Order: sequence, then structure tokens, then C-alpha cells
Amino acid sequence: MSVNTSIETVNTNVECFDIEKVAELFASCLLDEDDVLMDIYLAAYEEIMKFFQLMGTIFGFVSSDVRNKIDILYELRKTDNESQTHFETFKGMLLHERDANLLTAKGYVSGSRTLLRLHRGLEFFYEFLKRLQDLQSDEKTASVCRTAYDDTLGKHHAFLIRKGARLAMYAMPSRGDLLDRVCHDVPSAVAMLPKMLQNTRKAYDRTEQLYTLYDLHNLP
Repeated sequence: MSVNTSIETVNTNVECFDIEKVAELFASCLLDEDDVLMDIYLAAYEEIMKFFQLMGTIFGFVSSDVRNKIDILYELRKTDNESQTHFETFKGMLLHERDANLLTAKGYVSGSRTLLRLHRGLEFFYEFLKRLQDLQSDEKTASVCRTAYDDTLGKHHAFLIRKGARLAMYAMPSRGDLLDRVCHDVPSAVAMLPKMLQNTRKAYDRTEQLYTLYDLHNLP
């Protein structure tokens, strides 16, 4: 994963980030008491991708990697058919790849490993926005972004990536400017943020429980 620390570039061709949509999708992706629906989870992540892209090169250290991981899971979903649905849910995928000895098989891109990387990225997204909501409109977001990164994704990144990511965060705008950049209706987005964070956390916790249950947190 490379890090772009050049002058900030903002992607103006991306639709606004829809906090309400993320809240709805993460609520809908939970299946029964112990599973997650892949398609709806990925749809929520597509919306999160808009957030990363609208932030421009500041979040270049995560957005390109997230895009790649989402596309890998889409390709695995395409292998499902009427007679087999190994990748329809998280539990189904984890069990299928474990039982078929695919988790570390040569020449095979593991969906379980891929999802684990998205799972870690979701924790960063959640922690950043959770801390962001406590800031005043004119307060800079760089500090809360760095601490959120250090507490989550940074634990899994090599030194050079961590260094580059933290340098890129110096260009982070104020809370007010950030929300103006990524959201179409800022007052509505701020009002919906607690619900979105609550539902995101539920999806994160459900996924965390599955990886803990099957002892897959340390996939290489």
C-alpha cells in the first residue's frame, strides 16, 4: 500500500457521502444473531469509499487499498450460484475457506483475509468519525484522525506507511470544512451521525465476533 504525501487533491467527481444510507445498510446487513450479509455490507462500504475519495489524497493511504479489497470480494461473490453460496454471508465464507483449506492456499486470494483488511479499515472509519463528532466546527481534525489511525489501522501498517499516513493528515481541514466537503446537507448529516456510528459499530462487532470465534484475526 503506497502513501501519497503530495499537495492535497480533492476528487470533485464523486457523489456526496450519504450518512443516512450507511446507517441503513449496516443495520440491514446483520443476519440472524451471528452473521452478516456480504452484498449489503459491501454496499455500505461503497458509500464509505465516497467519503475517502472526497477527502482526496489525504486518505490516499487507505482508499486505493479499500477499493481493491471490495473488488476481490465482488469477484468471489460471482462464483456463487443456485447450488452453492459460499460467499453470501461472512460466516459461510469463513467456514468454507477454513474447511476447504483455502485460507493460505497458494494461488488463491482468500476472501476471509481480504475481509479482515476491510474490517480493520472500518474500525478506523468508525473511530475517526466518533471522535470527529465531539469537535467544534472550527477545530482541526488532524489530531483526532492521527489518534484514530494510531489506535486502529496503524497497528497493522509498516513503519513507512505509518509515517506517510501521519504526514498526510497534517493537511486535514476543520470539522466544519470537512463536513461541507463530503456531505450535501450538513445539518441532517450531523443529526444522523450518532445513528450511523451505532449501526456501524454493530456491524463491526458482529464481524469481530466471527473472526474471534474461528480464530482468524491473525491471517497473514
